[in-house]
Amino acid sequence: MKPLMIIVLGCALLFMGGCGDKQDQTAEVAMNPAPLLDRELFFGDPEISGSQLSPDGKWMSFIKPFEGARNIWVKTADEPFANARPVTADDRPVPGYFWSRDSRFLLYVQDRNGDENYHVYAVDPAGAVGDDGVPEARNLTPVDGVRAQIYSVPKNAPEVILVGMNDRDPRFHDIYKVDIATGDRVLVKQNDEGVGFWMFDLEGELRLAYRQLPDGGSELLRVDMDGLEQIITCTYEEEINPIGFHRDRRHVYLSTNKDDRDLNELVLMDLETGELTFLEKDPENEVDFGTAVFHPDTDELMATTYVGDRVRVYPKTDEAAALWDNLRKALPEGEIGVTSMARDLSRMLVAVSSDVDPGSVYLYDTATGKAELQYRSRPELPTGDLAHMKPVSFEARDGMTIHGYLTLPKGVDPENLPVVMYIHGGPWARDYWGYEPYAQFLANRGYAVMQVNYRSSTGYGKNYGNAGNREWGIGAMQHDITDAVQWLIAEGVADPARVGIFGGSYGGYATLAGVTFTPDLYACGVPYVGPSNLITLIESFPEYWKPFLEGSWYKRVGNPEIEADKEDLIARSPLFHCDRITAPLLVVHGANDPRVKQNESDQIVVALRQKGKPVEYLVAPDEGHGFRAPGNRKAMAVAMERFLAKHLGGRVQEDVRPETQTRLDEIIVDVEAVEVSVPNQD
Repeated sequence: MKPLMIIVLGCALLFMGGCGDKQDQTAEVAMNPAPLLDRELFFGDPEISGSQLSPDGKWMSFIKPFEGARNIWVKTADEPFANARPVTADDRPVPGYFWSRDSRFLLYVQDRNGDENYHVYAVDPAGAVGDDGVPEARNLTPVDGVRAQIYSVPKNAPEVILVGMNDRDPRFHDIYKVDIATGDRVLVKQNDEGVGFWMFDLEGELRLAYRQLPDGGSELLRVDMDGLEQIITCTYEEEINPIGFHRDRRHVYLSTNKDDRDLNELVLMDLETGELTFLEKDPENEVDFGTAVFHPDTDELMATTYVGDRVRVYPKTDEAAALWDNLRKALPEGEIGVTSMARDLSRMLVAVSSDVDPGSVYLYDTATGKAELQYRSRPELPTGDLAHMKPVSFEARDGMTIHGYLTLPKGVDPENLPVVMYIHGGPWARDYWGYEPYAQFLANRGYAVMQVNYRSSTGYGKNYGNAGNREWGIGAMQHDITDAVQWLIAEGVADPARVGIFGGSYGGYATLAGVTFTPDLYACGVPYVGPSNLITLIESFPEYWKPFLEGSWYKRVGNPEIEADKEDLIARSPLFHCDRITAPLLVVHGANDPRVKQNESDQIVVALRQKGKPVEYLVAPDEGHGFRAPGNRKAMAVAMERFLAKHLGGRVQEDVRPETQTRLDEIIVDVEAVEVSVPNQD
């Protein structure tokens, strides 16, 4: 089972699927490169984003900058955006929010400068405003150093939420019932059983628990009056992912690849017997089960989705099929995503996007079948000057088919180009087709951008995922990236002398591993919040990750407390082999990163400095695992653009806005001033 560590409960993507985009997405051979676009268009805050309807359909909320940070705004669903008003005034971007069941409150989460110790806040949009012109937001989990998790918003008790807090034991979350209006908090369940995750039914009753087993496998347990009763188990190489309760309250929807299944299938589990009833799997037999869409009032299963090269949608009721057909008729071509629905399905917010368009949002009226444009998230971005993203696949050295996406610069002959290998994090995640700001920014600068869903990436089945176990760095996961470079060279796309590598988190590790273990392949690298030393990485994980480590990191990567594993981790850690690095690096990190500590970047920077290797360093003091503030994103883009142009020869925007240059100057670190103990590398 995948670790079930839920940070934000928000409005997930409900429907998403293509509408038969008729644009020609083949490479454009001819001869007018797209104009150089301002980096602000890619990395500044979107004008409006994250819109949601209140469950009663009367209100619309959205994210928009206020006082220099992305905050929540509200208006009635039918009035113009000019009449909207801010209801939060946080000095840090709001990462996620949702409406209470009764449409009275907005609930959101916020951490402190990227530390991921999320607190839950409630704000009454109709409440009295303060001196800053916004209502007061109440902290519902006001305990410092604690990470809150939202477990349930019960249908039968809309005035409360059920949250987990690790205030008693940093490893485990106890359950509290919190009154949204008053903030009063009552302990519901003390977690003395080592449970990693709790699940409630639709009425807010605690019914299910997930716990990892000593061998790295996992179990689902029924919560009874007498305690916990095991229902089903799986090995660490399998998954049993709860999706939601059936409306009969006896059955649970699961996605699983247990036993002889390779692809995840949708099943129903009987909570009393543990019996699994098959419902469906990918009709094209290509990828794992994706998502399930439920009616917001009746909880009937309306549709399922799968993500191969693109998203596919399968309606499950006559009502859903008619709705899907009507949406496609009412909306322009593109990828359709229903992002929010009124409880009675009378109206919904629908996003239409593509690889060259971050999206426009429409308010759709189900009675009339008409869709009214509400906003474009980035109206100043000239989509006609952007580059199409093409799904690709190639054969790795061991014969496995590896999937990915290739974005070629627009209006340029796609031969002998500088290339940036853009590697996703996780590693238990994947890249998707669609608008991607870094891919578009880099393509606009003249680079071919290759995104690789290397083995271990999710979505392609159990065998594809497990093929990456213990294969970091010097193994098959990195070989897949190397083989992607060789494929681009063989296809004539890549100039072998001008290949760079960039990625965040695991992608940052893969960047370091690439320049370390295949030093002749890359001309430069940009590791972003990436680990350099797998031992110190694993030893420094947050306490609330500890219940999940045996079945994830220890089994799939290594346990530094086991001597043989420790030696293997050293062999796969770029820090211990950095004498092999010849390519210049631009290292980037957030000072408050709880997942990959700044020490990971400090170590590699100092080790390279000591060996006289070329290295530059950026550290944002107000960020964590990735940059959320637009000023930091833009400053990083300036530094990366200059760095890549110097070493790969791409285009560069010479002018920089004064505030962006000031911020860049603030986060540039003097490499000579970095002080950290570096392990012996002999």
